[in-house]
Amino acid sequence: MKLRDKKTALLLIDIQKGFLDENYWGGNRNNKEAEKLSGKILETWRNLSLPVFHIRHSSTNLTSKLHESDPGFGFNDHVLPQNDECIITKNVNSAFIGTDLKEKLDLQKTDTVVILGITTNHCVSTTARMAGNFGYETYVISDATAAFDRVGIHGEKYEAELVHLMALANLSEEFATILNTEELLRKL
Repeated sequence: MKLRDKKTALLLIDIQKGFLDENYWGGNRNNKEAEKLSGKILETWRNLSLPVFHIRHSSTNLTSKLHESDPGFGFNDHVLPQNDECIITKNVNSAFIGTDLKEKLDLQKTDTVVILGITTNHCVSTTARMAGNFGYETYVISDATAAFDRVGIHGEKYEAELVHLMALANLSEEFATILNTEELLRKL
C-alpha cells in the first residue's frame, strides 16, 4: 500500500533559520542539503494534498538562535508554511510534549507519520521515539535530517555524520523505518 493511501502526515521538525549557524551548534553539520530535500518532500506532499505539520522550537534561553526574539526562530525558506498548514510551537525536544500534536493527528485519524528535520539526535529522535511508542507507523528520512559534531562525556569529539548515523541506527526497526528521500517518494 502506498503511503498516500494511508492516513499519513508529514512532520517537519525544527527546520529553522537558526540551524544555519553551524558554529553555534557545534560545527561540521552533515547533510547540508537537508532543508532543500525537505522542501522537495514538502512540495510533493502538498501536490498530494496530504496533511503537513510545521513544528518549531521556541527556546526559553534568551541568547539561543531559536529564541522567538532571534531571526533564527523563523522557518527556513525551503519549508515556509503555506495557507492553512498547521504550525506547532514546542519548548522541549519532543513535538508531542506540551503541544496538541497528538490530538491533531488523532483528530485526522493519522496512523502514519513521516519525520524530517534538525537535529537527528535531538528533536527528530525524541519525536520519532514517541510517535513509535504512541503506535504510529513512523518513518524518518535520513537525508532530510541532519546533526552537528558533538563532544562526548570524556571530552572526545564525535563527527556529525557518526552522530547522525548512530541516532538513525538507534531508531531503526524499533521506533521507525529509515528511508532516504528517493525511497520515500517511491513509496508515496
